[in-house]
Amino acid sequence: MKYAQATLGRVYVIRLEHGDVLHEEIERFCETQSIRAAALLVVGGADQSSRLVVGPERGDQAPIVPRVHALADIHEVAGTGTVFWDQAAGRPTAHIHLVCGRGNAAVAGCARQGVVTWQIIEIVLWELNCPSAARVPDPQLGFSLLQP
Repeated sequence: MKYAQATLGRVYVIRLEHGDVLHEEIERFCETQSIRAAALLVVGGADQSSRLVVGPERGDQAPIVPRVHALADIHEVAGTGTVFWDQAAGRPTAHIHLVCGRGNAAVAGCARQGVVTWQIIEIVLWELNCPSAARVPDPQLGFSLLQP
């Protein structure tokens, strides 16, 4: 285990509107507000054009190849995530996981492939003051890992 101590900074209440892409809006918001680290909660609706990463194609290969699931219809969503400075990208990047449900079916996954807002998504975002925390590229896995 690796860890770093953080303190709370500013707190924001955010509403995404119909058609907004969840991770893109969060990352843009964090850039404009100079937020390098944050934790967040998400509730609302996902449009049928949304896509989730639902795991790797195979668990025994590297670099990891993601499995992508497209939502076939509008879904309710609830989720949580983090934002940390990404050294490779040179900007804050979001890592958000959602549970998406419709009727008696549900799917869970990472919003990185593009979850599109249906009507509204509400977010509470807590800025974290933790200067050492960043996402650092891991060439073996093929993506950046949090280094506290």
